[in-house]
Formats: sequence, C-alpha cells, structure tokens
Amino acid sequence: MKALRVLIIEDNALNAMLLAELLAQMGHGVCAIVATEADAIAAALLHRPDLVIADVRLRSGSGIAAVEQMLRDGPVPHIFMSGDPADVQIRLPDAIVIRKPYSHGSLAALVERALDGAAAS
Repeated sequence: MKALRVLIIEDNALNAMLLAELLAQMGHGVCAIVATEADAIAAALLHRPDLVIADVRLRSGSGIAAVEQMLRDGPVPHIFMSGDPADVQIRLPDAIVIRKPYSHGSLAALVERALDGAAAS
C-alpha cells in the first residue's frame, strides 16, 4: 500500500498524537490534526487527504457532519472512531467504524477496507 496523507479529526490531543504515531508506524503521514468540525472541513479543502479518520463526538461539532460535508465535494475514504459504534451505524449503516480503544491490526484492516470501498465507488 502506498503511503497515505491522513486527516485526523480528534478533539483529545493525546488520542490524536497516539493515532498519528500509529499511522506513522504503518508508513503513512498525517497532513493535519484538527479538533472541530469547522477546522476539519477547512483542512480537507486545503490538504485533500487520501484518508480521513474522524472521532464521532467532538466538543465543537460532529465528526460525522464534517465527513458528510467533505463527501459533497467527492468521495474520500474515511473511518469513524467511537466508543459506541451503534451510534454511527444508526445514522450511516454502511459506515466503517473502529471501536475505541483499537489495535494496530484492527486499524490497518479498516484502512484497507476504507480504501477498497472508495475505489469501488
């Protein structure tokens, strides 16, 4: 797999740093880490990431709403992070969701799945 430019949407700085480190170990780069829905939308327009990993609940806005806005401009592979995946799947039944806490292996598998799903679109 080629190295990806990943946009992380996470309002917990420690979780964001740990995710960025995990992605680096997988050979990917992080183009931006943002903590709000508005900043996520702006970062996506600026950086055009290959993959978006979004926390569902943000202190300011929603990771789901941010990704939905990004998708209006075209497909972008994405993964949602949540402690309760059922919340996401009620709103977006086909969403790829990783349950917190997650392992390197489960994240790697879902990155592949997100990329495969976007390629099929």
